[in-house]
Amino acid sequence: MSKFDYSHLDGQLLQLLLAVLEEGSVTRAAQRLGVTQSAVSHLLDKLRTITGDPLFVKSGRGIIPTARAEALAQPARLLLEDMHRLATAEQFDPGTLQVRFTIAANDMQRDLLLPALLRRLRQQAPMVSLHTIPSGVPSPEMLRDGSCHLVLSPRPPDATDIVQKRLFETPYMVFYDATARTAPSTLADYLASEHVSVLYQPRRKLDIDQWLQTQGIQRRMAVTVPGFAGIAAFLQDSPWLATVPGLLGRAMLRNFSSCALPLPCPSLPMYMLWHLRHQHDPVQRWLRQSLETIAAEVLQPQTST
Repeated sequence: MSKFDYSHLDGQLLQLLLAVLEEGSVTRAAQRLGVTQSAVSHLLDKLRTITGDPLFVKSGRGIIPTARAEALAQPARLLLEDMHRLATAEQFDPGTLQVRFTIAANDMQRDLLLPALLRRLRQQAPMVSLHTIPSGVPSPEMLRDGSCHLVLSPRPPDATDIVQKRLFETPYMVFYDATARTAPSTLADYLASEHVSVLYQPRRKLDIDQWLQTQGIQRRMAVTVPGFAGIAAFLQDSPWLATVPGLLGRAMLRNFSSCALPLPCPSLPMYMLWHLRHQHDPVQRWLRQSLETIAAEVLQPQTST
C-alpha cells in the first residue's frame, strides 16, 4: 500500500474527490468540473495512488465511495475553504467566481428564498451554482464540518461559534380552499374543523402546533404530512384548515385563501446561520448580503393588479 504523500495533493484533486463523491458518477463529475471524462479518470488514479485506496468501487451500473473516500470528504471541504480564503483578496470579482454554495433549508424557506437568490447571484456571478440540503433541526456540526455554507432555520443551535442573523418574521395564518368552505370566524368554528399539518420525522411538530397544545387547544387532525409541500393537495376541494406560516401564501399555498387565527399567537422567526470562521470572508459576505436583499424583497407587501 502506498504511503500517503501530502505534498502531491492540490486543490484540483480535492475538488475532484468531492465532485465524484457528490455526483456519484465520473461522467457527471466531469460535466460539473468542465473537463473530459478521461481527465477525471486520470486524476482519480493519481488520487488513488496518493491515498493508497481505491476510493470508489463499482456497484451495479454505478460507483460507490469507500469508507476512506467518505472519511476524506469533510477534511477536503475544510482544506478547500482554507485555500479559498488564502487566495481570495478582500475585493473579489463575482464575474470570475466558480463555486457551488451549499445551503441547508427546509421546504418553506427553500422555495420562498432560494430560487430568487440563485437568479440574483447569477446576475453578477454566472458560474456559481446552489446545492440545497434539508436543515431539519440544525446542529452546529453542519457548519463546523463544511457540509454547508449557510443554514436557514427558525431554530438556531446554541453554540458560540455559530453566528445568527434574523432574516424575517412571519405570522401564522389559517389557509383554506374558498371554493369548499368559508373562513373560520370564531375559535369554536376553528376547533370544529379538521386540520392539515406538518409532522417532521421523528415526530417533530410545527412550533405553532406545540404552542397551541401548551395552551390547552386540541384540534382534530385529518392528516399530517412530512413537509409544507404536501399541504396543498389535501386542502384542495376540502373543508380542512392548515395553520402555517403566512409567507407560504406567496409560495406553495398561493392558490388558497387565508385568514388570521381566531386567537393571538406568536409569529415564526427565520434566521440565517453561518460559522464564525466565515464572518469576514468576502465571498460569503456577498452571499449573505444577497440573501438578506432577497428576504427583504419577499417581505414587501404584495400589490394587486
